[in-house]
Order: sequence, then C-alpha cells, then structure tokens
Amino acid sequence: MSRLILGTVQFGLPYGIANQDGQVTRSTAKAMLQLATANGIDTLDTAIAYGESETCLGEIGAQGFRLVTKLPAVPEGCVDVSGWVQEQVATSLTRLGIRALYGLLLHCSKQLLGSNGKELYQALQGLKDSGQVKKIGVSIYAPKELDALIPQYRFDLVQAPFSLVDRRILLSGWLRRLKQEGTEIHTRSAFLQGLLLMPQTAIPLKFSPWSDLWERWHKWLSDHDASAIQACLAFPLAFPEIDRIVVGADSVSQLGQIISAATGDVPSDLPDLSCDADNLINPTLWPHL
Repeated sequence: MSRLILGTVQFGLPYGIANQDGQVTRSTAKAMLQLATANGIDTLDTAIAYGESETCLGEIGAQGFRLVTKLPAVPEGCVDVSGWVQEQVATSLTRLGIRALYGLLLHCSKQLLGSNGKELYQALQGLKDSGQVKKIGVSIYAPKELDALIPQYRFDLVQAPFSLVDRRILLSGWLRRLKQEGTEIHTRSAFLQGLLLMPQTAIPLKFSPWSDLWERWHKWLSDHDASAIQACLAFPLAFPEIDRIVVGADSVSQLGQIISAATGDVPSDLPDLSCDADNLINPTLWPHL
C-alpha cells in the first residue's frame, strides 16, 4: 500500500500554477487510475467544487478506490441543512457510481462555528451512522481553524497543507495532537501547487518577495544533486503521524515521476524553507499578489 493519495482536481478543472496542459482528458484520467492501482495507491481525493472531477471519476470507473470528497459551503439562508447535506452526498455517490464514501470533509470548516454548526455536524454524523460515509472531518487552510473547532467537535479525518515551506501543522503542535486523538491525517500541497518544482527562472515575478527562499531551495537542490519532486515528498513522508499525502498530476508521466520519487533515496538534511507569509503559503490568495 502506498501512502500517496491521488488528488483529482485536475480531472475536473485546469488547476495549478505549473499546469501547462489544462484539464486532464478522460482517457488520460483512466490511464492515471490504472497506474495508481498498479502502484498500490488505493484512495482518491476529490470535491463537489472540483468542476467535472466527480463526474469524470464515475465515467472512468473509480469503484476499486476509497473516495474522499468535500462538501462546499452550505448556501446562505438554507432552511434545511440536514436535507441539503443528504442531497449533496446522494448526488455525489450517484456521480461517482459508488455506494459509500471513505471520507466526507467540509471545505468551509468555519460554518461549524456558525448558527447552523451543530445541525451541520449532526448531518455528517447521520451519514456515518447510515453507512454512507466511513469518516467525517474537515479540510483546513490553516491549523488555527482547529483551535476553535476541536473543543466542540470530534473529527475522524483532517486534511491540511504541509510542505517544506508551510510547516504550520507541525510547528503549532496540531500534527502530534491530532495523532494522539486518533485522527487520520492527510496532507496536501507538498509541491506548493507546483511552485517548488519550477525552475527558478520560471517562477512568476509576483513571487519575487520570497527570492531568498527560492535561492536557498535551488542552491540546496544543485548542491545535493537532488530532484525537487523527491525532496518535496521526502519531507511529509518523514513524519509517521501523517497517514497519507495527497498529490495531483497533469499527466501519466508526471504521476509516474511522483510515484518513483516517493520511493527514492533523499538526503536527510532537507532545507528549512519554513515561511508563515499567508500570501505565499495559501494559494487562494495568489490572485491578489
């Protein structure tokens, strides 16, 4: 079994700063799933908000995989939160062509702190009780979201960003704490959406405020004659608390590179590129740079 999870946002949207090819075609997506299966990857990560991703997975056949999907924000003024959640999940299961989800995460965790929070959580719990979902939880952008949530709610699964640059889940103590509470931990953004894999000359100008960081990274890579993909994956893989690492790819060959990089030898003295600048580590803020 591989610790990698195949992220499928590219199956539904042209996604990622380094993406040259746009949205993955159905035939490429199918070939990627075959490659994943052949290499022990048994879990796929998607979301209702990822364009056609769920539809694509249903069409190409994702039945042999464990599926994790994410609910979008509950619409404002929704009077029947529980009914809305049940309908979303029923539609997801139909699109995916499966009977049950391995994981159901909230994309907008702060809604649990709003006036409908308890009802929303009970709706998730109800889906678990009925066997439609095995694990419920949240996909977070920053560990501080957990500070307010964990005292009130219990999660089976948490997905969080974690990379050589974004170490907040570790430095905040939440990585250890979640593991102690028996929570399954999935991390994403190991490549910082592809930014860490780009040649230094290709990094967009808007990221020049962090030129020191790119300088150190590329100097380390050249000094150690190391591959960027390998070093980026070696970092989260070094933490036993992390159960799975979500990786996305634009092509079969890129997925192949990622799979082989996850098993290769990497120098243990990985560079400390830790940075807490929100507008670098949170890709949703990049359009405003």
